[in-house]
Amino acid sequence: MPTSGAVDLVAKKLGISLFEVPTGWKFFGNLMDSKEVYGKEDYTPFICGEESFGTGSNHIREKDGMWAVLAWLSILAAKNTPGAPLVSVEDIVVNHWKTYGRNYYCRYDYEGVDKAQAEKMMAAMVATNKAGESLNGFTLATNDEFTYHDPVDGSISRNQGIRFIFTDGSRVIFRLSGTGVAGATVRMYIEKYEPASGNLAQSAADALRPLIDAGLTLSALEAYTGRKEPTVIT
Repeated sequence: MPTSGAVDLVAKKLGISLFEVPTGWKFFGNLMDSKEVYGKEDYTPFICGEESFGTGSNHIREKDGMWAVLAWLSILAAKNTPGAPLVSVEDIVVNHWKTYGRNYYCRYDYEGVDKAQAEKMMAAMVATNKAGESLNGFTLATNDEFTYHDPVDGSISRNQGIRFIFTDGSRVIFRLSGTGVAGATVRMYIEKYEPASGNLAQSAADALRPLIDAGLTLSALEAYTGRKEPTVIT
């Protein structure tokens, strides 16, 4: 669910089925087993991806780095012809942006946060309807708590993260990621959509700054956690 929505744009244009699942590779398993195990629709072949850059397919139930490398080499081989100017990875990516637009993306991790305060912050966001509000030039279309309904076995996975979705397709997502001896980790995912006609050459930091500020305002993160800066920026 917190993975960039860039692939959504491609799937929509090409008419390819797409599933938005919660964080965790296990959720791909049922989709892969839909026909053989459950006797339902065959969704394979798959391209699976997660926000921490793992990629794979239905040949394995986990991320596969070498498969991702081979996939890129196949793309490069298809785009290049002998005797013609070299088409680089950068060329392919820039041309992709010119077709689909660019999804600027990053993640802020706040580690070792007091668990009780983090849970209060999440509960406050769930309880508040911010639709229609405008912050830093972004107008909020909806905010909700993501719930996944598995199309294969009918199971429901609740409390999978809080989403603030803006009218231009930009998003800010909050998740609590486990607990440890030092407390909880709050993850804030920030994604700004820039259409193909927009500024595609910004640095992610510059492009995302207004949206980051909007997310911090919506969550009141500093007030709840006392944190002014993230522990890690990815």
